[in-house]
Amino acid sequence: MNKEIKKTILWILCVCVLMFCFSFALVPLYRVVCKATGLNGGANVNEVNFTSEKNSLENQRTILIQFVATNNQNLPWEFYPKKNNLTVRTEEKSEMFFYVKNNSDHTMTVQAIPSFAPPVSARYFHKIECFCFRQQTLKAGEARWMPIIFRVDQALPAEIKVITLAYTLFDVNASRKSA
Repeated sequence: MNKEIKKTILWILCVCVLMFCFSFALVPLYRVVCKATGLNGGANVNEVNFTSEKNSLENQRTILIQFVATNNQNLPWEFYPKKNNLTVRTEEKSEMFFYVKNNSDHTMTVQAIPSFAPPVSARYFHKIECFCFRQQTLKAGEARWMPIIFRVDQALPAEIKVITLAYTLFDVNASRKSA
């Protein structure tokens, strides 16, 4: 092989290695952007910063949490919260359950993606445990109740009295097939 072909092959290999490394760097970069901006519920998803005992009951306030559940693109699953609304006190641990049922004739894996309205509320909504942290695999006809355990930070801006937490279920296998 002549020198130009070797140089071109070496250049292409270097570009491929850099692209491969960049693809792995995208996940942590995405998490940093989500945490900084509050997009897709990324803020405070895995960390819980409980405030000290000095936050007494008199400083607490009540917040209405609205729960919304949707399926993406003809997903043959039932998916809904146990209740559409829940009134919670700031700094108190609360929980809600979501029902899922795989109505298809085969095993499926889904991922729940959260979003918040208003978006800034994601910074003050601390998920302690959530079904959205992991992919959910259900056999044909299988159903279950899935928990979310959370608390709302007392530092939530005073003008926010209602938080809407919406989850969308995505078929993980469908995205692999189309890739």
